[in-house]
Amino acid sequence: MLEYTFAMIKPDAIRAKNSGKIIDMIEKNGFEIMRMHKVLLTDDIAKSFYNIHRSKPFFDELVSFITSGPVIIMALSKETKEGAVQSFRDLIGETDPKKAAQGTIRTIFGTDIGNNAVHGSDSDDSAKLELSTFFADEMDEEEDMYIEGEYDDEDEE
Repeated sequence: MLEYTFAMIKPDAIRAKNSGKIIDMIEKNGFEIMRMHKVLLTDDIAKSFYNIHRSKPFFDELVSFITSGPVIIMALSKETKEGAVQSFRDLIGETDPKKAAQGTIRTIFGTDIGNNAVHGSDSDDSAKLELSTFFADEMDEEEDMYIEGEYDDEDEE
């Protein structure tokens, strides 16, 4: 079954010029990038995105970090038995790169728990919320899937 998840390459990985390598790993692990944008998050969007951590002492630090530079947001799909969310979580590893399994994105490109290179949805509900937050205008709400073939590339015939 084709499933979806949300992914974000964080400012630390972009500053380190690792975004292309991370995207390559994502694709080599069977994910298709349905949508991808490089954006600079506003404080309001960042606060909404990290709302689950609002009462925690590190909330302001999270918001400051994620708005410190551009991020790459992605809608990913994958045919998988375990689910796209879990499959992507396995690929990125634990939040703390020091605790993540060898060969995961975070052990390769993350430096510490705060600068861990990527975000991935932690549940199907989170994925749906995050995808609808960042790609609402690109989703077919009734089908709960992405609309394919709606690109503005004039070079394609």
